Amino acid sequence: MPPRDRLLAAFVAVVWGCNFLAIHATLTHFPPLFAGALRFLVIAVPTVLLIPRPKVKARWLIGYGLGFGTFQFAFLFVGMYSGMPTGLASLVLQSSAPFTVLLGAVLLRERLSRRQLTGIALAVVGMAAIAWQRAEYAALLPVILTLLGGLSWAAGNLCSRQAKPDNPLHFTLWMSVVPPLPMFALSLVFEGPGRQWQSLATIDDGWIAVAGLGYIVLLGTVLGSGIWTTLMRRNPASSVAPFSLLVPVVGMTLSFLLLGERPTTVEIAAAVVVVTGVFLGSTTARLVRGRNRPREPEPAVT
Repeated sequence: MPPRDRLLAAFVAVVWGCNFLAIHATLTHFPPLFAGALRFLVIAVPTVLLIPRPKVKARWLIGYGLGFGTFQFAFLFVGMYSGMPTGLASLVLQSSAPFTVLLGAVLLRERLSRRQLTGIALAVVGMAAIAWQRAEYAALLPVILTLLGGLSWAAGNLCSRQAKPDNPLHFTLWMSVVPPLPMFALSLVFEGPGRQWQSLATIDDGWIAVAGLGYIVLLGTVLGSGIWTTLMRRNPASSVAPFSLLVPVVGMTLSFLLLGERPTTVEIAAAVVVVTGVFLGSTTARLVRGRNRPREPEPAVT
């Protein structure tokens, strides 16, 4: 990767790390499921009007929308609303990487290397340590919900892989058309129309939450996903993907500085283990070996 692309990848990681603070701000006013429906509705309307539909099979688009969009953010938002610390949420959601590798092996019969198996084992140990630590504070349910969010993200990744879209950015934007209706229906059932209406009627008092929602949509989704998709198209995935491991580092650091979250020693050690495991489980040995020998320049992408 050229230096400019490395800086852009690091910038996206910072944007996505800050995204968890924006979610925290949004959930101070809006019910979690209703907030998720609004988050995707704001993107879905201009997408349908302005962006051509990607030429992929409908089942993969719907599957990606349900996995990556509906269930990931339903579990994540409800988990954070139920007490999952913002910094830990940014870390535990990285479980999507080893989940993707495991689902690929089970459902797509992809072969796992020893390096990947070692990474998955480390990630599981780290997640188990965090769950054990949270259980001591009677806060295990939010961890489980966040893990389910990571599993849903992994299921969406497999649908995206099977879709093989020509334009990944258009595919990602059209994914947002799927979640609003099911998330709104879930909100009606579990939160009720009264809470929905109250959050809208008192929106003048929730400007911080509105600003957080705007950040999630404009910076976290449109800008972040747009830059990331561009980087993935003009660089090897194995060179770009490891930068996502900076997301929990940014998320936990900002949560410590701005929200006063104080992770325990066990959680800090577990975080290091998880990040190491995710790196090993989601990258190939070729990435490490490639650093020791010069690479031929790759053809430019128009």
